[in-house]
Amino acid sequence: MQQRNWLVTGVGSGLGRAIAEAALGAGHTVVGTVRSEGDVREFEGLEADRAHGRLLEVTDDRAVFDVIAEVERGVGPLDVVVANAGYGLEGTFEETSLDEVRRQFEVNVFGAMATLQAALPHMRRRRRGHLMAVTSMGGLMAVPGMSAYCGSKFALEGILEALGKEVAQFGIHVTAIEPGSFRTDWAGRSMTRAERTVDDYDELFEPIREARRKASGNQLGDPARAGDAVVHIASVDRPPAHLVLGSDALRLVTAARTAVDEDIRAWETLSRTTDFAEGAQL
Repeated sequence: MQQRNWLVTGVGSGLGRAIAEAALGAGHTVVGTVRSEGDVREFEGLEADRAHGRLLEVTDDRAVFDVIAEVERGVGPLDVVVANAGYGLEGTFEETSLDEVRRQFEVNVFGAMATLQAALPHMRRRRRGHLMAVTSMGGLMAVPGMSAYCGSKFALEGILEALGKEVAQFGIHVTAIEPGSFRTDWAGRSMTRAERTVDDYDELFEPIREARRKASGNQLGDPARAGDAVVHIASVDRPPAHLVLGSDALRLVTAARTAVDEDIRAWETLSRTTDFAEGAQL
């Protein structure tokens, strides 16, 4: 496998760490972003010459652009960039404050956008590269009690799909990574939970919240295998625009997309009634 330079945001734990370790294990050089000096030292200790840590808060746009420019100069041209940094926000729509929603989008959407925008001009000039972002199965389906989180991931999915069509002409690939439930801290200490304020939702939501807590640490997905899968698609000539990871994600995403298809078919006749008799087709 050709040695490449990777940048992965949020390598302190979880899937970001697993992707970084898989890339290092495959012989690549990896720049991993973290949020503390201790995490920088710990990450660089994985591989003396090929693991490079950088302090970064992905919601600081200027810092994101500065770090990627510095990495391009000091480490080398980036071949693969994975916008992984993000977190989960649990809460029903009515109970989740708008401030909490804005913070969710700042990290999950705008942080990822800044990372990819900062790397894109360098890749465009070289006419090669692979941009990825970790969305979620929650970017292709939705569950009760995760409206803000799923909303942020749906938004990122749309951005990535449009981006892929814009940059294909430059030899740049774009992949949305859509994990299911993996054995990380995502549903445990890394999860932010909105305060419960409306007891009308108790019957629906409390069992969901409790089940998620109990499953934390015993999820189906193996992060190391997810890391290997991401490294693999970075090595193929025609990587996918969407990479669903985990049999649970396959099942739930397939069911959600089938439901959308059924609505489209059921209401196709009504949909056609809104056209002008003559008009331009896109």
